[in-house]
Amino acid sequence: MKYFFSIILFLIVQLVYGQTTTPKREFRGAWIATIGNIDWPSKQGLDATMQQQEFIALIDQMKENGLNAAIVQIRPCADALYDSPFENWSKYLSGKQGVPPTPYYDPLEFMINECHKRCIEFHAWFNPYRALVDANKNLNTATHCTNTHPNWFLNYGGKKYFDPGLPEVREYFTNIVLDVVKRYDVDAIHFDDYFYPYRIAKQEFPDFKSYAKYGTNFPNKDDWRRNNVNTLIESLSKKIKKEKPYVKFGISPFGVWRNYSKDPEGSVTNGGQTNYDDLFADILLWLRKGWIDYALPQLYWEQGHHAADYDELINWWSRHAYGKNMYVGHALYQIGTSTKACWRSLNEMNEQVALTRSTPGINGSAFYSANSFKKNCYGLNEDMKNNWYKTPSLLPSMPWIDSIPPASPKAESIITTNGFKQLNWTVSNPKQETLQFAVYRFEKGEQATISASHLITIIRDNSYIDYASRNKKYKYVITALDRLQNESIASNVVE
Repeated sequence: MKYFFSIILFLIVQLVYGQTTTPKREFRGAWIATIGNIDWPSKQGLDATMQQQEFIALIDQMKENGLNAAIVQIRPCADALYDSPFENWSKYLSGKQGVPPTPYYDPLEFMINECHKRCIEFHAWFNPYRALVDANKNLNTATHCTNTHPNWFLNYGGKKYFDPGLPEVREYFTNIVLDVVKRYDVDAIHFDDYFYPYRIAKQEFPDFKSYAKYGTNFPNKDDWRRNNVNTLIESLSKKIKKEKPYVKFGISPFGVWRNYSKDPEGSVTNGGQTNYDDLFADILLWLRKGWIDYALPQLYWEQGHHAADYDELINWWSRHAYGKNMYVGHALYQIGTSTKACWRSLNEMNEQVALTRSTPGINGSAFYSANSFKKNCYGLNEDMKNNWYKTPSLLPSMPWIDSIPPASPKAESIITTNGFKQLNWTVSNPKQETLQFAVYRFEKGEQATISASHLITIIRDNSYIDYASRNKKYKYVITALDRLQNESIASNVVE
């Protein structure tokens, strides 16, 4: 009987999942973690060519799987995976802090270019406050900020952290982020859940001196700590947009804002730690104030979890987007590694992806982490490209930043070579904006509507060869997309 009900449940899931409509706009991201060489590079000390080959293989797989955004960790712990004027080259590249890749190249510039070639957005992921993952083994150079500004740092749980209560720390980090925004063609700035460190039982974060100096006007230390983080987020938000208005600012918080037991606005969960009470990250304030453009809560639990039920949390976050984009972070790493039965197949993840699409106010998904594509447990890659993301998708728009679409392309006649159709088009672009183009294909007699079911590719070139068109008759239209994925009116029909 138990086996019978399991089969019935599986068939229901497949029926519901199979009927889930692929949205035309959907965030489809993956985190690429560099700390500890989790995702890239695979190990320290690889030469530049190997590093580049590994990254290309990784994003080629992401592209094949239907993803459209890479969230790449470029500052894991007060270091840099790029040519920074402020911080040392990361040891996760060369194996030694302060030493660039050999032969020399700038990994950030390289990664952005490779992502953009594939129409994958690049979200530059920073860790604001972590300085050393092992404070007892300080291998940093003499010029590292932990040595040049030792008064900025606090030891907690065997790690070294910037003190978020110091104005000079906020200024230092702000300058680091703005340097990247100014010099590199990033699409977004991204922070994860690490603000104040996760609490350790019976250990207080030792920010006594900065609280005594700067916290006297606050009723308690918790409010002062939250204000420190709020001040950083607000300031960065304004300065990023002043420098480059189209650069997005997103936060990926821990999955529980507050528990209902502490706040009637909170979720019906029993999270041991929360954003508001333990990490001092008031994510809802940032959304309400419009300081961030998207939130990507890490809902790394399964449906029915006793303390943090996925279904409860996705619905809670969907009600708290405050007009901004809301994506969901999925625990792809659980598949094939967790001892729980629900993660010993792709069923749980299939259901979660389907639920993101059927829940109002949720605009897409991101997966932790990209290493899962290398493992390909239970045929993950095949399921993603054949089921979850069979057709390409535009990214969600952000009309509060910009809602003006580019000019419509003009499609020219189709050239047929060996039976394949090659489309060519032109577009007026007086502002020299960075554009992408969406190509829609229709059977003869079909109405030429720019719907998700007819979208076949998104590219940067002004021409496209349709390799599925050999000896078949189709008609096509093309639209132009700007940096914020505002879509133009469709071109003239060519057939």
